[in-house]
Amino acid sequence: MILVVAILAVAVTTALTYYFTGGFTASRGTGGFTSSSEAGGQCRSENSLPDPVCTPGATDPNVTQDNIQSTICVPGYSSSVRPPVSYTEPLKLQSIQQYGYNDTSPSDYEYDHLIPLELGGNPTDTKNLWAEPSYGTYTSFDKDGFENYLHAQVCSGGLSLVQAQTEIASDWVKYWIEAGQP
Repeated sequence: MILVVAILAVAVTTALTYYFTGGFTASRGTGGFTSSSEAGGQCRSENSLPDPVCTPGATDPNVTQDNIQSTICVPGYSSSVRPPVSYTEPLKLQSIQQYGYNDTSPSDYEYDHLIPLELGGNPTDTKNLWAEPSYGTYTSFDKDGFENYLHAQVCSGGLSLVQAQTEIASDWVKYWIEAGQP
């Protein structure tokens, strides 16, 4: 049993390292909002997913599978590590420009942690933050619901932390649909 867990851990770690270092591009779902690179942005959002080069996601090294019951599974954890608006608002405006969105109204976007805080996402690393549209086929509201679902699965032991982080960072739309759009 220990050998199987060790092999699985190595496989998942290798896959995550490969993904987050640009070794492959995650498959993208269908439908949703696409930003316009022609509008001056260097990043591109396709099908309601962030650009995997600009926003690959980043995890908080202080959160592990071994300590989830004393970190992310404690009510109020996300609030305790969430950066202040004074930090995120200027970055949100910069992200709207980097993604080249035609709509530049900040109120139409959530400055989103790709790997959410409730799943051990890094609170301040800009590789984990992007201006996510609140409109389109798949919206920030849909992703928020999926984040809550994955959080419940991880905290109840139904899903590993790494698996939840992988699903949300690689193609949350695909996994959200597969889970029945919770």
